[in-house]
Amino acid sequence: MSSTGTLLEVKRFAVHDGPGVRTTLFFKGCPLHCLWCHNPESISPRPQLACFSQKCLDCAECVPVCPENAHALIEDKHVLERERCTACGACETVCLGGALRLYGKTITVAEGLDLALEDREYYEPGGGVTLSGGEPLLQADFCRDLLAGLKQAGVHTAVDTCGCVNWAAFEAVLPFTDLFLVDFKHADSATHRRLTGQGNELIVANLRRLSAAGADIEIRMPLIPGCNDSDENLRATGNLLAELNLCRVKVLPYHAMARSKYTALGLPDTMPTVDPPDRQTLNRALSLFDR
Repeated sequence: MSSTGTLLEVKRFAVHDGPGVRTTLFFKGCPLHCLWCHNPESISPRPQLACFSQKCLDCAECVPVCPENAHALIEDKHVLERERCTACGACETVCLGGALRLYGKTITVAEGLDLALEDREYYEPGGGVTLSGGEPLLQADFCRDLLAGLKQAGVHTAVDTCGCVNWAAFEAVLPFTDLFLVDFKHADSATHRRLTGQGNELIVANLRRLSAAGADIEIRMPLIPGCNDSDENLRATGNLLAELNLCRVKVLPYHAMARSKYTALGLPDTMPTVDPPDRQTLNRALSLFDR
């Protein structure tokens, strides 16, 4: 187990990432660029520094520790020159207000296992560990080794994936994964490409192969008004899912609570400006899957 992975963060006591209470490890890098992405810090595979300016105390503690001179205090206000930043993380350790956060740290499999198992007494029985992202299967070798270690320890495992990876990545983790949580965005490939930057052919093919392999699969569909909530798409999605052997299907409501992350990362905000769907709308979407 010599491989390393780029970890985004660890979420403990998670209750929406598979059965029971879970520890979820989020990894950097995603092949999709969904307009509504609520984890924009997970898209790039490289470490990134975020600056939440509303938390900045303008204390200038970050200025002398930065080896690239990316931080400055100009007219008593903190300024980050992103083109200089190499995301080394030195500034994060001295930031008094918690305004600076490094997304993406290299860990070994042994370190990943320690992180995943240290609160085992809280998530068992009935829970386990979920690998998420981003897209964890972009780091398939690392995930395979980590999942193998978790299974050896007797832990229930889940992989949360967008499905847009080569089948070889699924083959690597299949023997060590109890449940696949597969996000599905849109049934029409051209629309899927417009919304996410990629078509859905590979995703559909992987879903069919996973189903044929007898894997336990839970489909998760984010419902974004104006993007994928049309009756036509919901019925087409239902027809596709009817071909598969699935454990369950969940429709997840869109929210725009990640806007501050886009600003903190210096990224353009692509999130749709729409109201989240209400419970009635979610239930109607589920009912259309059955028609």
